[in-house]
Amino acid sequence: MSDKISVMIPEEEIDKRVREMAAQISKEFEGESVHLICILKGSVMFMADLAKRITIPVTMDFMKVSSYGDGTKSSGIVRISKDTDEGLEGKNVIVIEDIIDSGRTLAYLLEVLAQRGPKSLKLCTLLDKPSRRVKEVPVDYTGFVIEDKFVVGYGLDYAQKYRNLPFIGLVEELGE
Repeated sequence: MSDKISVMIPEEEIDKRVREMAAQISKEFEGESVHLICILKGSVMFMADLAKRITIPVTMDFMKVSSYGDGTKSSGIVRISKDTDEGLEGKNVIVIEDIIDSGRTLAYLLEVLAQRGPKSLKLCTLLDKPSRRVKEVPVDYTGFVIEDKFVVGYGLDYAQKYRNLPFIGLVEELGE
């Protein structure tokens, strides 16, 4: 048996929405620059496409964070395994995330980043699952609000597979 994945959000829809978000960011920060922080690994494709479409100066950095639990549930204990390379003081910072569900990791991360003195701190996500929210986080830019379904593609993975799919796919069945 193999994994069964159906298209939930087609590539064209993602591209259209990313362009709209880039235009919104470009307009909001007109005359300034933005510093994008990509949360690895899932947000890489989203951030790359978004950055290409932002019309104001963009700088980029990367972070890797994880929360530990029993594998299916987050404990709320967050570990930063790769921090930013640059300081954030005085910058318009936008954290780029692939998907927000419980909000625990991002609530912690936003608190940590706010202490570094950015001029502004915003959160941008491709996908939002508000039904799973345990900790509220201020989401400034949202690509798509989705139901609590297991999705892959466009950076999101299952066991490190399917990140390269150009669409958001709904996992209907996992093979053995």
